[in-house]
Amino acid sequence: MIRIQNRESMEQAQGVNVKICGLRTVEDVAAAAQAGAAYVGFVFFEKSPRNVTISQARELALEVPVGVAKVALTVNASDDLLDAITTEVPLDILQLHGKESPERVAEIRARYGLPVMKAVGVATADDLSQLQAYEQVADQILVDAKPAPDADLPGGNGISFDWRLIAGRRWDRPWMLAGGLLAQNVAEAVKLTGARQVDVSSGVETAPGIKDQEMIAEFVQAAQKEYSHE
Repeated sequence: MIRIQNRESMEQAQGVNVKICGLRTVEDVAAAAQAGAAYVGFVFFEKSPRNVTISQARELALEVPVGVAKVALTVNASDDLLDAITTEVPLDILQLHGKESPERVAEIRARYGLPVMKAVGVATADDLSQLQAYEQVADQILVDAKPAPDADLPGGNGISFDWRLIAGRRWDRPWMLAGGLLAQNVAEAVKLTGARQVDVSSGVETAPGIKDQEMIAEFVQAAQKEYSHE
């Protein structure tokens, strides 16, 4: 299992950990690993253009090099679905990207014995209180842009939030920045927020669900630029 660093060790580490989410092909996995991604994500949500079946995810997960964390993204998943995913797919982290309550997060963490990353949508300062609630029960927090009320997807929409809302903030758990990140803006986002982990999906695609190897490499390089000289 991939060891989840605590906040102090992560802040002392060099560089920025990058998560490439929504991978659907062996070529995607290879490109992410070769570029230096620390995490790869597989989406189990039928409405998403990045959705994979359990059998597809298993095949992809077996291609992931040792040392790269394998993340399963689910949205308000039932125990039956989580049972199937965790039984068939070799994973390191469960990412909960729906409206799971803190109680549900704690329940999933206890049931499966895997580190849990909880995504929290942010649009205004009023949303920040949720981060404090979830960091009490999750192993990591994913700070994402809050989707529009009528959005079909809880993430991967290519929108960002005002990064100044979290500039200089620290939490007790490791956290990851997401939402509208691109090779062209990720260095700015890292510098402004102090993020040591970033997540990208649509920002390295030529079309929804279609990853681009060069864009993946450019994103990872750009993300790590801010701390490359430490």
